Amino acid sequence: MQKQRVTRTALGAVALAAASTLLLPQSAGAADTSPVGFGAGTTGGGSATAVTVSTLSAFQTAVTGSTAKVVKVNGSIALSGQVDIGANTTVLGVGSSSGFTGGGLRLKNVSNVVIRNLNISKAVGTDAITVQKSTKVWIDHNTLSSDRDHGKDYYDGLVDITHASDYVTVSWNTFKDHYKGSLVGHSDSNASEDTGHLRVTYHHNWFNNVNSRIPSLRFGTGHFYDNYVVGAETAVHSRMGAQMLVENNVFRNTQVAVTTNRDSDVDGYANLSGNDLGGATTEISQVGTFTKPPYSYTAEPASSVVASVTAGAGTGKI
Repeated sequence: MQKQRVTRTALGAVALAAASTLLLPQSAGAADTSPVGFGAGTTGGGSATAVTVSTLSAFQTAVTGSTAKVVKVNGSIALSGQVDIGANTTVLGVGSSSGFTGGGLRLKNVSNVVIRNLNISKAVGTDAITVQKSTKVWIDHNTLSSDRDHGKDYYDGLVDITHASDYVTVSWNTFKDHYKGSLVGHSDSNASEDTGHLRVTYHHNWFNNVNSRIPSLRFGTGHFYDNYVVGAETAVHSRMGAQMLVENNVFRNTQVAVTTNRDSDVDGYANLSGNDLGGATTEISQVGTFTKPPYSYTAEPASSVVASVTAGAGTGKI
């Protein structure tokens, strides 16, 4: 895994330059081969022989069960509602335009699932990706979208993570043209199930014309770093005692970059470091104790985030 940058004032300029070169993240076009963050260790179907599908019925059959499997989706498949994904599964889109329209994918009571390189659009009345009661999940290099021509409840979330799901990484995705981006923890009244869970890392995602929930986190622990947020009303929302570390992100045309005191009876907590707010305000009622994640990672500076994310996020990059 990559190691976190350490700056020492005693180092000379030459040594600093050399260290920076060694510790810079890989280029945006070079995709991670494994997840960084809370979802580290997720392998999905691993080295299982891949099966390629191009119809809904073939896909539903291929992703059923808990045997290790790699399922490649070739082309755009129309569906209504959601397809349940079994444990120990990798779902991988072929090329830059394969995926699903009209509905989405659900991970419920499963573990060890990888979702990569899929276009999922206009999931009517449901989420593009739902994660419920599931652990070890990596959602990477997908393009997730709808439109904002309907009311905010016509579509649901793009990535919603609920019911004590845990150890999830959401990386290098494009979220666009949507109202409710990513909800983590579905209800203020679900403390008994969710407390101690809902550990999620978001890094190098591009939220473009997404109104809110970038993400909205209840009860859990979230690390939000090196993301690019454009056109949000409210972006990061920590509530119901959640702990958020918000690090080295860029916000543009955004009203509120981070809030801890909206919409719930109990405020959340947030720590901010190295962000480029771009004129956005913050509403931090409580500074939290989550200042250092329990894993190794490299956070690139906010000054390079826009170039990295716009070049590397979404489908067709792995």
